[in-house]
Amino acid sequence: MNKRNYQKELDALIEKNTAAGEKPSLLLHVCCAVCASYVLEYLYEHFSITIAYYNPNITDEAEYLHRYAELRRYVAERQMDEVRFEDVEYKPEEFFETVRGHESDREGGARCSLCFAQRLGYTAKLAKKIGCRYFATTLTISPLKNADVLNAIGTRIGEQEGVEYLPSDFKKKNGYKRSIELSREYDLYRQNFCGCVFSQEEARQRDSSKNA
Repeated sequence: MNKRNYQKELDALIEKNTAAGEKPSLLLHVCCAVCASYVLEYLYEHFSITIAYYNPNITDEAEYLHRYAELRRYVAERQMDEVRFEDVEYKPEEFFETVRGHESDREGGARCSLCFAQRLGYTAKLAKKIGCRYFATTLTISPLKNADVLNAIGTRIGEQEGVEYLPSDFKKKNGYKRSIELSREYDLYRQNFCGCVFSQEEARQRDSSKNA
């Protein structure tokens, strides 16, 4: 069975919409400014974008607010005036309830899939509520995130909610490399862990091993 090329699918969809003179609405789940940097640059001319910064997995409030401030700053400095932000409540308790029983899972395992489903599920429901044609996530730009898993979850949730999921693998076409370049250019804060206390502890252990 051939592996799906999500980037090729997205390019084809953009080409089709452009040919039809359409700039459809998109609710984009964003996890941080670094991941959003290239994704917004790439999608801005092709979609009417609203951002949903829904990340209850970021369990430290100061970290959560810092990442959000950096995201707002980046959008402002890029003068992406057409990008809107949807108000989202910060409820880290929702994350802990979702991953209950999976606290000891390794990064990238079942706990992460539950977290992805929670965030994409919220985004899909919100997209339907505010009338967006598509929903998507910046998470696929990370080389540490499995694009197959994310796209499978997004597609399933989109079918359940009746909102079209935008397939992606934003790390392709040097997307991840470009995000690093933009992060340096705009001096964006780059965290070394995904967000939750569990991923933060794994990051600490990795750093300790390197320095041992």
